Amino acid sequence: MAAASAPKEPVEARGELRRLERSRVVPGREEGAMLLHLVPEFDLRRDVVPWLAARGWAAALDTSENSSALYVVNVERNGKVIYTWKGNQRNTHIGLYDLQTKQNEHLYMFERDLRIISCSVNNERTLLAVSFHQYTEEERVSQLLQSVSKYLALLIEIHPINNVRVLKAVDSCVRVQFLYPTEGRNTPTGSRLLLVSEDKYIEQFDIHVIEEEQHRVVIQDSGQLPRARVADDLIWAQWDMMEQRLFYIVPKESRSILKCIQFYPDENFYSTLESHLDISVNDTQLKLLDTASALFSSNLPFPGSLHIQRLVNFGYDYCQDQDVASKSLNLQVFTSKAGGLCVCCNLASDIPDEIRYSIYFLHKGYNKTFTVSLERTETHQLKEVAFMNLDYYVAAYLPGRFLHLLNIQHPDLLCYSLFLTGEDARIDMLQNCSIQSPLKSTVLDCNAGSIYSVSISESAVLRFLQNSKRDSERLAALHCALLYFRHTEDLEMQIIWWISENLSTCHSFDPIQEFIIASLYCRMCPETHNLDKLLPYTSLLDWMGIIPGVTCVTDIISIPVLEFQNSKGFWEKLNSNLESVKYAEPHLHYHNNVLRKEWLNLSEEREERRTTAYLRHIFDNAKKVLSHLDTWYSEERLVPLFQEEDYQQQLLMGLMVAQLKDHLMRHLQYVGKQKIDQIVLDYVANLLNLVHRIMKEVWRRHQLHSCIFCFDERGSAAEFAVFHFMSRILQAASGLCLPLPPGFHTLHLGLGVRCLPLHTLLHYIDNGVLHLTETCVRKLLKDLDDTEKNEKLKFSIVMRLPEALGQKVRQFWNHPVNANFIARKYVKLLLEKLGSRQCSRPIPERLSVPLEFLPLNYLTSMLTEIENQGVHPYEKQDHVNVRFVEETALRHTVMLLGLKYS
Repeated sequence: MAAASAPKEPVEARGELRRLERSRVVPGREEGAMLLHLVPEFDLRRDVVPWLAARGWAAALDTSENSSALYVVNVERNGKVIYTWKGNQRNTHIGLYDLQTKQNEHLYMFERDLRIISCSVNNERTLLAVSFHQYTEEERVSQLLQSVSKYLALLIEIHPINNVRVLKAVDSCVRVQFLYPTEGRNTPTGSRLLLVSEDKYIEQFDIHVIEEEQHRVVIQDSGQLPRARVADDLIWAQWDMMEQRLFYIVPKESRSILKCIQFYPDENFYSTLESHLDISVNDTQLKLLDTASALFSSNLPFPGSLHIQRLVNFGYDYCQDQDVASKSLNLQVFTSKAGGLCVCCNLASDIPDEIRYSIYFLHKGYNKTFTVSLERTETHQLKEVAFMNLDYYVAAYLPGRFLHLLNIQHPDLLCYSLFLTGEDARIDMLQNCSIQSPLKSTVLDCNAGSIYSVSISESAVLRFLQNSKRDSERLAALHCALLYFRHTEDLEMQIIWWISENLSTCHSFDPIQEFIIASLYCRMCPETHNLDKLLPYTSLLDWMGIIPGVTCVTDIISIPVLEFQNSKGFWEKLNSNLESVKYAEPHLHYHNNVLRKEWLNLSEEREERRTTAYLRHIFDNAKKVLSHLDTWYSEERLVPLFQEEDYQQQLLMGLMVAQLKDHLMRHLQYVGKQKIDQIVLDYVANLLNLVHRIMKEVWRRHQLHSCIFCFDERGSAAEFAVFHFMSRILQAASGLCLPLPPGFHTLHLGLGVRCLPLHTLLHYIDNGVLHLTETCVRKLLKDLDDTEKNEKLKFSIVMRLPEALGQKVRQFWNHPVNANFIARKYVKLLLEKLGSRQCSRPIPERLSVPLEFLPLNYLTSMLTEIENQGVHPYEKQDHVNVRFVEETALRHTVMLLGLKYS
């Protein structure tokens, strides 16, 4: 709330402040900066062409008709990029570029014009596997080589170049990929190679090598290489080169089953995952899969419903007909460090101006299908969405149309995913859909032959946050800024400045609450495994808003079945996520419902009950938090907080420690009590520190410097702005039942006294916006003189003091009105005590005579007799006794008679 007659900030000052803030949020950035920041890691034209030109191999690349003669074939796990090009004599060359050393290397040359389909080199760079189309288009049309197999897969010794062995000679397309050992562990005696066939199977070859004289490495087996069948009947497959996993899909009745095989360094592989997907593949489509290879090698048109097999990250064949690619199954699997597993699938749509895609959040047990309505789609434009893995997010990107960043960690609420259109969605370096995401936060542009590292731009997110008008966009940007980026003082400062400017414009959420809860989540969760499932990450329980132009349908799906033994890392985290789903994950997050009820009950108890063992334990918790917090600060604080005791806030923080500890102990029993104690202390101390951090930035922004307020002058416009912001902090904390730093209410009340007119001040006090504290009231009574205006203020405050607090601070106001009030209160309490002592025996009937009409001497003698019985309500104030009552009564009588008291 804000007072209608409170001082206002000048319009010119507010406008200048906004301009300064906007310029500070993203210093040095142009308007419309792209949300995704791409850094070129590799580019054929930049890194390869000069090297080819220096060796006389680039002449064939100069003409436009041969612009596709140089292209990337594969990206290996160790950062080696394999590419191919046509030489001057139309020979086919294979080269390698090392992203670490920035060096090129020539691997092999075929003395023929071949179309390389896939290529892979082993970790030691002693063996090269290649698959290719055997003859050119002209040779195929001439029908001269019908008896020769169309596709070959070769294994070549390249250290040095020596023997060539045929792995496959078939009429269906095949692809090859070497397995790589764990980083830092070489296997010089052998390699393993995967061979993937369009005949819907995958094999593994075990290749043993020996080192001969002059370091020649040759294949040891003279006969056929040992092989093992890895998978059958697959219609889709994807290779995860970093983690050495094979994902593939097999059809089953009207549904599909996603499976995963994990390859281990000990040369074993095991099926680790099985999950049912609602991706329908009917019998007709399966039959068409069998004819895909024949159609691929002919000029016949494809049936409209054909979904041919797609192999992801098994090499990049750019000569493939674009019509074939557009009709294939656009599906990719992405994993995250936190144990997230997502299946992204582009769905067909019969409506021209509509895009549909599904994201299966397998680690959460549901999928979301999005339908995006476009404006005037060009008929020739592709409608295939490109997917990118950004670890915390999955990006669905349609060039020139939209960029959808889907939150993998918290996908339940749409408001935590960014949906951008127009200039906000523009990515200059990626203007087509022929992109792959072979590694986390990496994009390969297949057409351009460029590799980029991709990250979300912090400055662009902050600018988007500043310029957004919808609550959904603000929430998504705020959540991204708080949980995706590493927390720095500068980042927190910019977010706090944005909050202070937009408090009144956020209608469906409280930005202060979101900042505190999300920041705590970000700071605490890295400390302990599974803590992210137990602490709240948002202040919202649900979200009923919409994203314009986008509809979303959520479906519950079956939980994947895992089969692994003693596996650490991703599989352990995924299993933990699935266990959380089984136990209804939202209910695992800590919330303050019970805390609020317990706090209110204890706050209303009488003073004599506050010394129980339970309460002593609660206050010991609070002392530990404050002591823990003191170790973080070695210098004087800018904002005058943590300088006094606050019974209510210490009670609340002590209760929070106790209840959060109980919550964590139920679910993190393996962590240990000592570690949980430390986590809880850190959590509550960080909470208080965040409130102090907010206050410090607001203090700096309005250039307040005095830590001690004097009440004999009115507050400035800057002070009123800070007062208003503190009111919103109080509202946010009350809504979530969060403790505030000791001294917060004193500072808030002091600003209120300086900034608000009396009637508004009293209204704020009566409605609980301002809390009367001993420190502030005592200073108010001592510092202000007794003018008529100040007397009215003091008396209004004194009349509203709780009984216990009133007994402590009224003595600091030496005024007849206050003395009269204290005396009346003292007499009332004595008589109440006397009445309570007499109620244990029968009271004889007598005339009811009002006590206030008795002579003063009779009253004082009776009160003295009661005091002599050991009854003294004001034990801590020795001067308040019968003598004080007598003098106050005489002084008050003399004043009423208009006489002079001596």
